[in-house]
Amino acid sequence: MWSAAAWLRPKWHRTPTFPDRGAPGGISVVIPSRNGRQLLETQFPTLLQQAHAVPSEIIVVDNGSDDGTAGWLADEYPKIRVILSPVPLSFARAVNRGIAVARYSLVCLLNNDMLLEPDFFTALSLAFDEVPDLFCATAQIRFPAGVRREETGKAVMAQTTPDDFPVRCDEPLPGEDLTWVLYGSGGCSLYDAGKLRSLGDLDEVYEPAYVEDMDIGWRAWQQGWPSVYVAGAVVEHRHRATTSRYYTEAELNRVLEVNYLRFLVRAVDSPSLFRRLWQEALERQRKSGCGPAPCEAAQLIMDGGRLVQVRVAEEDFLALTDGSVALFPGSGTDILFMTVEHLAPPPADVLTRYKAVLIARGPLPRLAVQLAARRWPAATLWQAAGDEPARPLRTT
Repeated sequence: MWSAAAWLRPKWHRTPTFPDRGAPGGISVVIPSRNGRQLLETQFPTLLQQAHAVPSEIIVVDNGSDDGTAGWLADEYPKIRVILSPVPLSFARAVNRGIAVARYSLVCLLNNDMLLEPDFFTALSLAFDEVPDLFCATAQIRFPAGVRREETGKAVMAQTTPDDFPVRCDEPLPGEDLTWVLYGSGGCSLYDAGKLRSLGDLDEVYEPAYVEDMDIGWRAWQQGWPSVYVAGAVVEHRHRATTSRYYTEAELNRVLEVNYLRFLVRAVDSPSLFRRLWQEALERQRKSGCGPAPCEAAQLIMDGGRLVQVRVAEEDFLALTDGSVALFPGSGTDILFMTVEHLAPPPADVLTRYKAVLIARGPLPRLAVQLAARRWPAATLWQAAGDEPARPLRTT
């Protein structure tokens, strides 16, 4: 049944329009907030201090609040733009309202439960100077003392066991920076506004939240637009400070699983990849008991999706964002690719000899070589495996 569905699901392709380059340089910060006045009061002092250091604007989407958020903002922060919604909107619908009025070339999506550490915007912005065609720069996510770290910013598509959710956050290695990731967290990431709009902004089918950030990151990779993890941009996350007030843990888990199935239908282009991921998801959900009923799953398939024309094979960017690759900046001139058994920071003497060192557990992803050659066109690419001496890497 599902094999046939991979081919029969309705889908339509459109080519994204070329990104608009006319927006002035700067950052538009979009914050959705539902009854989050207390969270904003905690967040704003540091946020405003950092935002004033760059051309910027702050847009708060007051999302059906009844805690006086709009009045407080008007009194205390009259320069902040407030978009009012009388009823609660999904995360995607709320931030899309903010994106629609954003004036600057970069858009930061920021949850109201994120506390910024110094140089947050500076570090994210610099990534766009370093990485060609960058779509998204995402921050390192920490949690309050004593709270288990559920997110890190290094999002990869991988499982420890078949029963795990297929996407996880890996613990970044010391010194790792600008490693490619599957997508940036919708709560603390900076996006190229033109590319974001060309993809149609966040897909509003994902109700009430979850997976919409993975969907847009996936679509960007299909166009060859990377997302990277930025070690120097750090936030502390008061996890689910809003959603946990309105939904139980069981409800949120079910929302996650249903939206993941929607993502597979709407974003995954390859029929064989869709079939594999769909079958794995249904088996995992059957064991956990938190997935949709078979008739609901079938309806998700028949609803189809807004697939776009794919320029980079999904298997290629998945090989780059499955947790087997890490990138380390150095101080030399050339680029070294190291094939290793276990991911670990390169020795200090190696980092002094190379501008960047990429370590890969297993076969070297060909997309990594292509992206490195694009980023460092004048550098010589070298490859080393185990104790073997480095040798020039053939890129043809």
